[in-house]
Amino acid sequence: LLYCHRADPETPIEETVWAMSDIVSSGKVLYWGTSEWTAEELRAAYEIAERHHLHKPVVEQPQYNLFERKKVEQEYARLYDDWGLGLTTWSPLASGLLTGKYADGIPDGSRAALPGYEWLRDYVTNPKKNAQVKELTVVAERLGVTTSQLAIAWCAANPRVSTVITGASNVDQVHENLAALEALDQLTPEVMAEIAEIVSPFRRS
Repeated sequence: LLYCHRADPETPIEETVWAMSDIVSSGKVLYWGTSEWTAEELRAAYEIAERHHLHKPVVEQPQYNLFERKKVEQEYARLYDDWGLGLTTWSPLASGLLTGKYADGIPDGSRAALPGYEWLRDYVTNPKKNAQVKELTVVAERLGVTTSQLAIAWCAANPRVSTVITGASNVDQVHENLAALEALDQLTPEVMAEIAEIVSPFRRS
């Protein structure tokens, strides 16, 4: 699977589709997909591929987590059924915010403390989001899982998500991430509704 990361603004999408389709036809890869393309760009790619009988993109790689949902849940909505779009989502923990480790400030060794990462520091120390994470932690503890596992399981529970990309800096984190799959059965409609209420952008503080 070869990803075309972000549509090149200086190259016509038609040219990109032809190039990626040629790579698939050559046998070098089995499929091609996109990463961080807009719904409009994806639809254009599908229509071009359909018109010229080319290989279509089979998957998109967007950011998706409890705080970043619009593209996956709204903008791509019609592409799933119209074109069979699959998703390989990234950043399920929202740059670490959904681990809960920033709830009481920036811990030692965090990249958010490094020069040049002011954008990340502002994001992970957002008071409203950290208050929401604390509420999510209460839900996670009730279910017997970590906040990270709850966040990853929530992403994987979306039937439109084919797989979730996770990151880890040590073996323990790898095991913790994989254990998130065991939490899927606990995400009942009632629990999902509770989570939705916590992270709702329309909720009053």
